[in-house]
Amino acid sequence: MKLISNEIAERIKNWNLSFSSKKNSFESLSTSIVTTIENMYDAIPENKRISYGIVHTVKELGEFLYEYFTETEVDIFMISSGIYEHSNNFESKAVALCILSYHGLKEPKIVLPYFEKAAADESWELREISQMLFRKLIKKYPKKIKKFLLRLVKSEDPNVRRFVGETLRPVCENKWFYKQPEYSLSVIKYLFKETKVYPRTSTGNNLSDLARHLPDLVYQIVEELVESGDKNSYWIAYRACRNLVKKEPEKVMQLLKAETYKYKDRIHSLEKP
Repeated sequence: MKLISNEIAERIKNWNLSFSSKKNSFESLSTSIVTTIENMYDAIPENKRISYGIVHTVKELGEFLYEYFTETEVDIFMISSGIYEHSNNFESKAVALCILSYHGLKEPKIVLPYFEKAAADESWELREISQMLFRKLIKKYPKKIKKFLLRLVKSEDPNVRRFVGETLRPVCENKWFYKQPEYSLSVIKYLFKETKVYPRTSTGNNLSDLARHLPDLVYQIVEELVESGDKNSYWIAYRACRNLVKKEPEKVMQLLKAETYKYKDRIHSLEKP
């Protein structure tokens, strides 16, 4: 669904981009971005706002602005980083981060600090969007980004650790993990004894996603986590089986050494002899 109408596009082209790095200029640009986001969101039919919500809106505007800034030959990094630094709302920060993600396909090192900031931001909306935008950089620069993620996975901030678990889930740009699962596993293994629920849930979900195509590998990991005797590892193993249990409930419960498996409103039980 295209949300940037000709009217919105023309309005954007009238934005003042001929400024130096002044705080009030970035704040003004941030305000224009928020207004544009609101206009785009209002154009979405109410029955389609689940599929085409704020994330879709941010991505479309961010991509449009990156292409527009490229055509006008402005300093993309200066403008996008300035917007990020001087915004006081998650919408304009998210759009700035989207622009930075495209710029990062050419200069990855320069944009990484902004993703680290977003991963630790108090806004859960920005944290969610940041991990989605980051995946394109993993695909383009797997070796460089892995070093970055290996540092973040050991962060004291659980939000940052969760960012690692989410950004390495085998979805969208990360589907190549199914052929090279050791890439993501070599990083998220540091979360296998995670004590905080937020990143621990992400780790379990990550393994659950991986199990869709690599069930035997995940069964092996589940067995190792259970045998470790660590309660947090067991929790992750349990979560990792939420899809596997649908097809092989007995195998799952035997590995988990459990008589029942509960997930949301579903309950699986071992048949008693």
